[in-house]
Amino acid sequence: MLTQEAAGPAVSVRHAATWAEARELAYHCAGPLNPSKVSLREAIGHTLTRAVTAPRDLPHYASSAMDGWAVNGSGAETGSFGPWKLTTAGLPLAPGEASTIATGGLVPAGATAVLRKESGTVAEDGRLFLAHDARPEDTLPGRHIRGAGEEAGAGDVLIPAGTLLNPAHIALAAVAGHDYLHVQRKPRVAVVLTGSEVVTSGEPAAGQVRDAFGPQLDAVISQLGGTPGGQRRIGDSYQEWMAALDDADVAGALPPDVTITTGGTGKSGTDHFRDAVAALGGRILLDGIDMRPGHPAVLAVLPDGRFIIGLPGNPLAAMMALMTLGEPLLAALGDRPIPSASLMTSGADVDPVPGKTRLIPCSVIHDVVFPASHTASGMMRGLAGADGYMAVPPEGVAAGAPVPVLPLPWK
Repeated sequence: MLTQEAAGPAVSVRHAATWAEARELAYHCAGPLNPSKVSLREAIGHTLTRAVTAPRDLPHYASSAMDGWAVNGSGAETGSFGPWKLTTAGLPLAPGEASTIATGGLVPAGATAVLRKESGTVAEDGRLFLAHDARPEDTLPGRHIRGAGEEAGAGDVLIPAGTLLNPAHIALAAVAGHDYLHVQRKPRVAVVLTGSEVVTSGEPAAGQVRDAFGPQLDAVISQLGGTPGGQRRIGDSYQEWMAALDDADVAGALPPDVTITTGGTGKSGTDHFRDAVAALGGRILLDGIDMRPGHPAVLAVLPDGRFIIGLPGNPLAAMMALMTLGEPLLAALGDRPIPSASLMTSGADVDPVPGKTRLIPCSVIHDVVFPASHTASGMMRGLAGADGYMAVPPEGVAAGAPVPVLPLPWK
């Protein structure tokens, strides 16, 4: 859970901010969550906050790089290459002696090289000879021996702080002997799905709508850098809203850092977002955005530091509001930079909408962007086939002119 200090500087409520102002406010109203110490399995996909160093030489002992035999010298006292007298594995080797060894095995004292299995043969009398196709250099000093400290010396930095950890990093940390790593914690995000008219399976009847959020929001939260923290479905009553927003355990065992609600952000008689936040002692940081679709989005913070993002009920409007408020907020909490737009060439004229930024799903062809069709606030077809979305300024954009474009988190 966030503290009031972690929730960032105090922000006065903003009414109808521009799209750009809304993104900046959502980013700057929060500060990074405290780092956490997690197991190696949990660390994949997190950003390292404390460098991983080698506590001792890596490898910490001389080991064999091959299955075969550890040998001392070139073999018999005659100076020819072999034979060697086989002795018990693991014991020190005298000149002219050899013992079996496996890949990664401790090289015994006195060994000068490792003869790989393909290069040797054991006679019936128990002596080891070079195979007929072996070469004299197969027994040169140090051959097939991994020296202690060959990969890293004690104290060397193996993985620098700031690294986004992948499976190879985790394997390296394990090889070095680490069980836990210090990483930037990802914000836990709970979802409250609202609407008595929403059905979760089958074809909706007249007056009903199919749930477009429940099946996909957890995946989007992960793609935006959060950790899904559970979903709760409620109706349209004030009491249900209060219970859902007041319950710090809505996400399960751990309280959420952010709660996302769907629907209920308009100002009809069944929209209780603002009243519930006020009753809980929270503050509205942003109430409405001058953009289309997604205008009635709301951002609030509760006294315990938990942020609440109120998304509109229409699917495309909600997704554009989530990109506008949720993406920057989760980036700030995760100590990541705010995602930036790229200027691309518009492939079509887009009409102005005075005072509002239009967010339009689009396709990209050779750095030229084309607005998708089927992009009304209640439609998802245009977004489903899009490469990103255009942020068309209120004055519109002409074909051939630059326009800001942002990627979708699943692209």
